Amino acid sequence: MQMRKLGRSGLEVSALGLGCMGMSANYGAPGELREMTALLRAAVDCSATFFDTAEVYGPFTNEELLGLASGPLRDQPLLDLLAHIAARKQATSAQIALAWLLAQQPWIVPIPGTRKLHRL
Repeated sequence: MQMRKLGRSGLEVSALGLGCMGMSANYGAPGELREMTALLRAAVDCSATFFDTAEVYGPFTNEELLGLASGPLRDQPLLDLLAHIAARKQATSAQIALAWLLAQQPWIVPIPGTRKLHRL
């Protein structure tokens, strides 16, 4: 699959993405979980890396479906590297990820969420 860069950040995604709206909303009843999971995994097998979801479809229904479908596909060495860097810096993986985002461009504004005062 060809890749495309989004904006000036250098983020690369598959040239074709997959819109997920119909999996959980707007086209009648939501798709059957097993069928939608198989569909998402097939898209990954075809090298898709860009999935369009929106909170209005659930909320969070598409995101939960993507998380479920991609669970067995994750392995993102990337998470291990992030944990290694975090340990070296005496930080959490989340803190390292946020620091990386903040260092990219001045117009990138991460919006992490928390319900815990100590995490704020």
